[in-house]
Amino acid sequence: MATHETQRSDLRPGAGVTAGTHADRHRERWLPARGRVSDVQRLAGGLGWFSLGLGVASLAAPRLLARAIGAPDRGATPTVLRAVGVREIACGIGLLSRPRPAGWTWARVAGDVMDLALLTSALGARRSRPGRIMTAAAAVAGVTALDAVTARKLSRQDGATAMPAPGHAVVVRKVVTINAPREALYRFWRDFTNLPRVMHRLESVETIGEKRSRWRARGPGGTVVQWEAEVTDDRANELIAWRSLPGSRLSHTGVVRFTPAPTGRGTELAVEMAYTPPGGAFAARMARLVGQAPEQELQEDLRRLKQLMEAGDIVMSEGVLYGAARPAR
Repeated sequence: MATHETQRSDLRPGAGVTAGTHADRHRERWLPARGRVSDVQRLAGGLGWFSLGLGVASLAAPRLLARAIGAPDRGATPTVLRAVGVREIACGIGLLSRPRPAGWTWARVAGDVMDLALLTSALGARRSRPGRIMTAAAAVAGVTALDAVTARKLSRQDGATAMPAPGHAVVVRKVVTINAPREALYRFWRDFTNLPRVMHRLESVETIGEKRSRWRARGPGGTVVQWEAEVTDDRANELIAWRSLPGSRLSHTGVVRFTPAPTGRGTELAVEMAYTPPGGAFAARMARLVGQAPEQELQEDLRRLKQLMEAGDIVMSEGVLYGAARPAR
């Protein structure tokens, strides 16, 4: 039976993690750093479309917009509104083109403050309508509060799960769709002692506290590397982030996200890890030359996890994975 399973086309070396479908390979190739679309990111996208719409209106009909908010439709007002339109379009494009647009959201906050100042100055202008201006100012104040909350959440999210940037870090990202509830996947991953069951190079993980653990792995050439890590962010059934403690021989961080699959069946699991191997960039290049590329190894690790969670066992042989004739587990 194990021999039969190893001949399945979706288990061949180099196949996509998610059963080799074109859509899954496309998602794996273009998996962004964020790994999943959170509610705050959807809100940022909505603000992006709002910025584009307001920007186009300001450029196309500045006089009509001026009358709508109670400002004079003559003099410098149309020119100012066109400048506001350019700013809004730039912010909209930035919000929609970035996976975590915290900077562009803060730019919207700054623009909102400018808009409030302009509306306040328009109160004393001739032919202005104070009632409409005050209504517009109240609306802008509400949007400002929404922008500020969104920017703060995006900034906090980036700070909690961002990958480190040491000089020679190796960064790998992979995604796999597993036909299992994300609650089960979260429980499995949160118990780090389970990970050696699916991660080929990880020999053991020992829990030494509520958020701390000791890791032991095999490096290139059979070397053994140990380090201690701590959980930096833990959101039940959504996200787990960790990093190695200062002074560890291997600098390592990781984040795994659990998202309901777009098809409505199963869970999309996205993993992003960054580490500095002993020996730095040279060691990383040598590992790739001898066929130990971290991207390929993570892909195979996630493939084993998929089999374990869906079938209850790992039926791929080590020979299929690493080119050696070894019996299936």
